[in-house]
Amino acid sequence: MKILTGGQFRELDRITIDTEPIASIDLMERASHAVADVIRQRFGTDRRIIVFAGPGGNGGDGLAVARMLAGDGRDVTAYLFNVSARLSDDCATNRDRLVETDNATLVEVTAEFVFPELRTTDVVIDALFGTGISKSLDGGFALVARGINKSGATVVAIDMPSGLMCEDNTYNDTSSIVRADITVTIQTPKLAFLFPENQKFVGELVTADIGLSQEGMAEMKSHLWITEADDIRAVVRPRPRFAHKGQMGHALLVAGTKGMAGAAILAARAALRSGVGKLTVHTPYENLAIMQTAVPEAVVQIDIDPESVTSSIDATTFQAVGIGPGLGQRRHTAAALHSYLTQRPGPMVVDADALNILAKNTEWMRDIPSDSILTPHPGELDGIVGRCLSTYERMIRARNLAVNLHVFVILKGHYSMVCTPTGEVFFNPTGNPGMATAGSGDVLTGIITALLAQGYLPAEAAMLGTYLHGLAGDMAAEELTEEAMTASDIIAHLPHAFRRLRAATA
Repeated sequence: MKILTGGQFRELDRITIDTEPIASIDLMERASHAVADVIRQRFGTDRRIIVFAGPGGNGGDGLAVARMLAGDGRDVTAYLFNVSARLSDDCATNRDRLVETDNATLVEVTAEFVFPELRTTDVVIDALFGTGISKSLDGGFALVARGINKSGATVVAIDMPSGLMCEDNTYNDTSSIVRADITVTIQTPKLAFLFPENQKFVGELVTADIGLSQEGMAEMKSHLWITEADDIRAVVRPRPRFAHKGQMGHALLVAGTKGMAGAAILAARAALRSGVGKLTVHTPYENLAIMQTAVPEAVVQIDIDPESVTSSIDATTFQAVGIGPGLGQRRHTAAALHSYLTQRPGPMVVDADALNILAKNTEWMRDIPSDSILTPHPGELDGIVGRCLSTYERMIRARNLAVNLHVFVILKGHYSMVCTPTGEVFFNPTGNPGMATAGSGDVLTGIITALLAQGYLPAEAAMLGTYLHGLAGDMAAEELTEEAMTASDIIAHLPHAFRRLRAATA
């Protein structure tokens, strides 16, 4: 699913109006019906409806919704802010229609405004501003937004919470952004909705498809996407009927230090659950007994140091190499990492302490083999690219890193971002808060390493691995709850995740 900018959405409206064809006021009516239906489904007719409408298209939507809900016999009051005496044509039309509607009170604000007393049982419809703003709310509109936030009422935002910009909110004044409980956005999610710091403004996200031009959307250029299940199903390969382990790839995991054998075990188990034919784990001697007990299917290659990885083995004989989980950051470990990089065994999966070592030795970044897959969480990425003030800024820097090094960067989190060497960013839709648990990242490293070893292209391994990881986590949460699940539960549900994907492709 393509992610469009605010400007592109306005252009898509125009294309739809021209090509369907449909009058702009009728397209507004279509969007307003979708919003009104969400409110009807969620709230009884006994709830008072208070609409705050701006002078543009978003305000016109709000006034149309007010008319529709008043038609249900609801008690509706709408405040229309027309302080500049410049209403859009469609907003003015919906103002005139609302005036003639029973059960509705319209207050047109042209000068000073006294914020009304709201009840906690009220439903506030935020229709001040949609996708068109490019700066923070100030003056009277900022005061209205703050009044809404202090009211304790349930807030439903139309398309965007007012004050939230579609893309970059790094320097926005967050004190004047409406905090919605529900955001009913039109057609597709906006980029800002995918960033964690904006969750407190967006609330529950409901997407209303109003039939905007699919041809127009297809023609619009974007480097931002939300991965869809069909995209992933197209990637999953059938396992050859006469396959043997030699054909399913031999992967190397370099992981673990004394006291951190668990990270190596989780990555190894995940790799073995993801179809790899053979797995070797390079780890210190202290981890030998626990590794061979916990993961008997893996070959264990012992480092010369008993407590940490201090040397490298020949990595060029393996189809894929994953390095970093529980590795530690000792000086000799760093030297071993650099040795692995300079062997250039092919695309590698670089995670956890391997990333932390690179953050301290940035001159080694150029030694990472092309098409490798880096899997940082936000803190690890900041260590490499510098402290970021927002997730938008972090996305831009991760994308630049991917392009400059010709690697894939998976920025982990809710809606994990897969940044490609060509500059595209794919947001992963699977996963849940229960995956915010120790070892979850190690599992992802194991999955992607196994996929690479089986011959999946780096782009396929990055996207399929991220999707599978989240899907297994979602299935674990369904069975165990988000609070009770562990990283091992993600591994345990990988077979079910594969089965679900394969069943859909049959």
